[in-house]
Amino acid sequence: MGPAGSGGSMSDTLGRADSGPVAAPQQATPEHEADHVVEVRRLSLWYGEVQALTDVSMGFPRNKVTALIGPSGCGKSSLLRTINRMNELIPGVRTEGEVLLNDVDVYGKNVDSVEVRRRVGMVFQKPNPFPRSIRENILYGAKINGYRGDYDELIERSLKQAAIWDEVKSNLKRSGLALSGGQQQRLCIARAVAISPEVLLMDEPASALDPISTVKIEDLMRELVTNYTIIVVTHNLQQAARVSDYTGFMLSDEETKGQLVEFGATNDIFTAPKDKRTEDYITGRFG
Repeated sequence: MGPAGSGGSMSDTLGRADSGPVAAPQQATPEHEADHVVEVRRLSLWYGEVQALTDVSMGFPRNKVTALIGPSGCGKSSLLRTINRMNELIPGVRTEGEVLLNDVDVYGKNVDSVEVRRRVGMVFQKPNPFPRSIRENILYGAKINGYRGDYDELIERSLKQAAIWDEVKSNLKRSGLALSGGQQQRLCIARAVAISPEVLLMDEPASALDPISTVKIEDLMRELVTNYTIIVVTHNLQQAARVSDYTGFMLSDEETKGQLVEFGATNDIFTAPKDKRTEDYITGRFG
């Protein structure tokens, strides 16, 4: 990966860019959107000898929901995990290209992966609360990151942001594992926002939930996007159409693994796709 650029503290290195929008990537950038909090440029990824992403370039607009759709095995989750350097925890992974957060390459030599994961939070497909109280679930990351504010205020604010405060406020000592699946996922979202990230990555956050809980997660995404940039992987095309502002369609074939076929405003992707493969996928002809 390329160098991180100028030195300075970690917060300064990954801070919001004040010098204007970054240069446009070579493909898949909404023409009317200039402010991208995350950009990937010519990104390729291998797990050992197996290629998972090929030359992907796209920008993720600030304070918008971007959905990544496509058949299983097309590289959606691999792309998501590359943004906050989760993939590098897997032995044998090799990455080429750039992943920019506020115009700084997160794989640069001066950038701390722990700081990247604080700025870019992640919510996984299966809810994974820690085996401890609701209160301690929220405070865990905050304490590690040196939070010195009012713990009670942080807990209440985070749980309210995740639309679960009213359901749990009477017993914050209750184990997070004792909550329902939908409540556990919202607790995990509250835990993620408690450390004040700029970006939330969501890897099929509602796929393991019942329809009522799914609606709550979708409504929550539309509320959270006023404060965060959200990138969500989903196999549910209706969900992508409901919650996202932008959509990227990814595909793998025999020759090219993990390619970005098309990216644009969600309404355009679903009503007037430019690529025949996108149209075929959306209309159920394959995938």
